[in-house]
Amino acid sequence: MKKCLIVIDYQNDFVIGTLASKNAQAIEKNIVELIEEYKSNGEDIIFTLDTHEQNYMDTQEGHNLPVTHCIKGTSGHELYGQVQSLSKGYKKIEKPAFPSLELGNYLKNKDYDEINLVGVVSHICVISNAIIAKAALPEATINIIKAAVASEDLETQEACFQVCENGLQIHIL
Repeated sequence: MKKCLIVIDYQNDFVIGTLASKNAQAIEKNIVELIEEYKSNGEDIIFTLDTHEQNYMDTQEGHNLPVTHCIKGTSGHELYGQVQSLSKGYKKIEKPAFPSLELGNYLKNKDYDEINLVGVVSHICVISNAIIAKAALPEATINIIKAAVASEDLETQEACFQVCENGLQIHIL
């Protein structure tokens, strides 16, 4: 079985920066353990980075979420903690929006049987990229690892998980 781990936006600004989250801080150990497991098994790992430019506040996202974050070239854009060093040598995809079309185009040319997603924010970027993965590889099993995703809005996160399992055929493990 060919597996891939996708680490979504586990960046400084989401963990300790402008959009800091204690829930995001709490999942670091679980993400690190999964990365190390995939590394030791020789399996693929992909990292996405929420990526904005200096004009962020002039964008549609900036108007709807008026908190400057993940500006390319800043420390807030970098992957957080141990994840930064563990990401060396692996594919990284910078994404200017919640979902990544580049990620989908990359995945559609792969023969993964299973894709597991971890990271932040569960009900925004994680779910949107899980849907992209499902569209790219409709026969692959797509999983979101609950112990390795985070949101500050737990009610919306739980609703997101229900939608994933009850309609999108994306499993919550």
